[in-house]
Amino acid sequence: MKFPSQHTYCYSISLYVPSFSLNIAMFRLRTVAKVLPLAAVLSACSIRMQPAEKQRPAVTAMPQLPKPPKPPRIYRLDHLDTIVQVPGRVLRIYPAARPVYEKLESPAWLTPKPTSAEEEEAFLDFTVEERRRITQAGTRVQRTGRALRLRPASGPEVKLINNPVENEHNVAYEFVASLPEIKQWLVSVHLYEGGYYMLVDQRTGRKTQLMAPPVISPDGRHFVCGNSDVLARFEPSGLQLWSAEGNSLRLLWERQTEWGCTNPRWLDNKTILFEQDFFDKGDVDTRVVRLSIVP
Repeated sequence: MKFPSQHTYCYSISLYVPSFSLNIAMFRLRTVAKVLPLAAVLSACSIRMQPAEKQRPAVTAMPQLPKPPKPPRIYRLDHLDTIVQVPGRVLRIYPAARPVYEKLESPAWLTPKPTSAEEEEAFLDFTVEERRRITQAGTRVQRTGRALRLRPASGPEVKLINNPVENEHNVAYEFVASLPEIKQWLVSVHLYEGGYYMLVDQRTGRKTQLMAPPVISPDGRHFVCGNSDVLARFEPSGLQLWSAEGNSLRLLWERQTEWGCTNPRWLDNKTILFEQDFFDKGDVDTRVVRLSIVP
């Protein structure tokens, strides 16, 4: 028995389903078509509303900093930075600023050493300048011909006689200054080659030999002697520290060094600044240094 109506029904169903799917697809297409123009408008607005990108400044390479200046060789020689031989301690030597050094007081009678034959000749002819100094020192200091005469408060007169021979026995005594702070007279002794300094006690006439002229501390309790002869080496180079307390002078310590000490000046009662000379590679180099010389 056949049922044609059922076949017809089934066929209509098979045709209906694709029609329903097509309707859905068409609905979605219409929806997308409506949405796309709005999205395009919003996107265009979004693009127009964004600020214009600014041009970035050109990045230039950082300039290379100049290399720090290389310190002079004398500042790089570590063996010039200590005095090791002081018993029980090591004295450190530090670089110092020259402007500070230049502001410190130096004795008015301290004169630089001659640097040429002409200066040496003028330096040895000290009679005119010495006459002025003797006049300022008073009646206890006199010169009679070749004799320099010093009269202490107690004790015999000290007579120093020049010997102007042209050999190693040549000697000349030059009166330099009266030092009331330490109650001494200062005399420069000129030898055939080189020389030294001498203090004569104004109270007793006692003579004390120094390697260099004394530079007295502000409180008058100490004085330091610094000498430099690193080029000719006729005289010792180095330092002396003296005590001027009491009735006599006392050498606290001295050191002969390979470097020279020129024109020491007191920063305070314990510290000195001086020019440190060092002979190196055929020439003399100099730097300003600081040393705590009094414990």
